Amino acid sequence: MKDRKLIFELSREGRRGYSLPKCDVPERDLGELLGEDILRKEDPRLPEVSELDVIRHYTNLSQLNYSVDTQFYPLGSCTMKYNPKINEDVAKLEGFTDVHPYQSEETVQGCLELLYNMETLLSEITGMSRISFQPAAGAHGELTGLMIIKAYHENRGEGHRHKIIVPDSAHGTNPASAMMVGYDVVEVQSDERGCVDIEALKDVVDEDVAGLMLTNPNTLGLFEENIIQISEIIHGVGGLLYYDGANLNAIMGMARPGDMGFDVMHLNIHKTFSTPHGGGGPGSGPVGVKEDLIPFLPVPMVEKKDNKYYFDYDRPLSIGKVKTFYGNFNVIVKAYAYILSMGAEGLKAVSQNAVLNANYLMTMLKEYYDLPYDRYCMHEFVLSAKKQKNFDVSAMDIAKGLIDYGFHPPTVYFPMIVKEALMIEPTETESKETLDIFARVMAKLSKIAEEAPHKLKDSPHRAPMRRLDETRAARYPILRWENEG
Repeated sequence: MKDRKLIFELSREGRRGYSLPKCDVPERDLGELLGEDILRKEDPRLPEVSELDVIRHYTNLSQLNYSVDTQFYPLGSCTMKYNPKINEDVAKLEGFTDVHPYQSEETVQGCLELLYNMETLLSEITGMSRISFQPAAGAHGELTGLMIIKAYHENRGEGHRHKIIVPDSAHGTNPASAMMVGYDVVEVQSDERGCVDIEALKDVVDEDVAGLMLTNPNTLGLFEENIIQISEIIHGVGGLLYYDGANLNAIMGMARPGDMGFDVMHLNIHKTFSTPHGGGGPGSGPVGVKEDLIPFLPVPMVEKKDNKYYFDYDRPLSIGKVKTFYGNFNVIVKAYAYILSMGAEGLKAVSQNAVLNANYLMTMLKEYYDLPYDRYCMHEFVLSAKKQKNFDVSAMDIAKGLIDYGFHPPTVYFPMIVKEALMIEPTETESKETLDIFARVMAKLSKIAEEAPHKLKDSPHRAPMRRLDETRAARYPILRWENEG
């Protein structure tokens, strides 16, 4: 960014980008109104710039942003799909943006109807009986689902159950959420095909197990072929099966978690159902449950009686509220618009194309990178840079090299059971031409790793910022501009 001056560096004394009328409240009155202790003793240290300087500054910053609207974003396990703009337009309708959570139910019947209908749609898609929209995002949904599992067992007089089983390939939030609820985490290993090892699972299952957390397909992008047997093993000791909905984009319209034996699940509707994901905005992690667990869902639930919609707070076994009000409503509106516009066949096609794209890309790349589980994948796949490591080039070096070619890096070093992991998810929205270009670049990087590894060790070369000390940046972020002069 050396060729682009920061806005403080453009500052010149007396330059203005606005014209405001003179304050008509005397200073002494301001002190009385607001309190002398909160009034500034000196002017704020702000840049003095023109309106054009401000516009160019923020426009330049926006052009540095990476987004799925500008380039391919193969970030594994994140489903960085393109989001149709019609969903944004629907969410901006005044009837949705102008409502307030303190309004009476009579004045927000349309919003309640949307929540009610959305619950019906998601229940059908997932095979769950009821769904709560309160959780703010996926990990929050995990926490909520595990709280429901705990409340269920305690209500049955089985509060002694203190174990949650988690596969060694699981998302890191799974064991973290389980521990936050007070459970002991028991890890179960994967087999040679990348799925839960059935014999290892049998060894850790006992009467103290509260449940198993699993996503299907799993984080290796592989379908758990023995899911029915896994369900029978867990249910056989009175445990419950929890579905991490992060990978639902692979199976919509093809298979339902509820039919696989899962009792509780969360959905990342900000990923699967089209809300810009990765931009730091609000998410939504609805939690669905089977019939026996409905009483424990967060309060309130949306009900319908005499053609009127209302919030039901009379739920004595509920775990209570997990978020203020009723969830991130605007995100739910976008997802509702997406589901209605796609329809049942459209959602099925989403999963079919996501799986097709992933297998197409995997087949092209396995010639150049190690493929630890050489079998058909679902919506994503995991390569390994073990071959490149022989030339002292790591998965991180490959990821940084991609930046020079305009691609966002894939997820690296996850799942941790794969050394030098490169986790790639193309999603259904990318064209064959885009995948072909990406494959050619990945092949080129593999060749560079062998012939000129130093070039990758120093990449990226064309980005505004070179490699950062990522550990230091995370622990000691610089959040304000400082004049080095």
